[in-house]
Amino acid sequence: MGWTMKLATAALFLGLTMVVPGDEEDGDMCMYEALSDTDAVLCKGLEVFYPELGNIGCMFVPDCNNYRQKITHWDEPIVKFPGALEGATYILVMVDPDAPSRSSPKAQFWRHWLVTDIKGVDMKKGKIQGQELSAYQPPSPPAQSGFHRYQFFVYLQEGQNISLHSKENKTRGHGSLSRPSSGLSFHMHKFLTRFHLSEPEASTQFMTENYQDSPNYQPPAGGSSEPTDKPKQS
Repeated sequence: MGWTMKLATAALFLGLTMVVPGDEEDGDMCMYEALSDTDAVLCKGLEVFYPELGNIGCMFVPDCNNYRQKITHWDEPIVKFPGALEGATYILVMVDPDAPSRSSPKAQFWRHWLVTDIKGVDMKKGKIQGQELSAYQPPSPPAQSGFHRYQFFVYLQEGQNISLHSKENKTRGHGSLSRPSSGLSFHMHKFLTRFHLSEPEASTQFMTENYQDSPNYQPPAGGSSEPTDKPKQS
């Protein structure tokens, strides 16, 4: 009985602790930190998988293995809605409500990805195939802007033809980061209202910050390792 209890306790501990291998020389482990209860309210039935990280929904991107830098260059994640109806059609929206910062979100709900006409059978498996109205833009929070939330919403399309206005197509946020008061805007609430999209069928979010703001960041020796085709920050 004693061994049974010990094995059960060990299994429970392993199930509750999420780690990935860190620097093998130092023997460090990379810990996945969950979002606060307040931010976790958004996490409902949606899974978001990135290379190496796995499902990062409702988590902070770990501050190890250069993950906060890598995610700014990776391609679009696998977004899976296991509860999708196979005969339905869905819309996927990914936004940053904290552009350029959570304390001053003048360009909030910056549109990182917008795909319509996703078949339920594909949504269920994580195959985001449909009409891409906004190509995927990786999370790239500006330096010294704190943590940003990257939010994913899935809406039932119900046979509608979803499109963006010409002004919305010219910018991904409320105005732009350089001209927030310009007439070119993407207002997420107006977009949702226009197509009678009220409550999402599923949603989730993760958080990350500029990798250079990490307390563990060490500039590379001999110059910058920044790529020349660095994505626009938001």
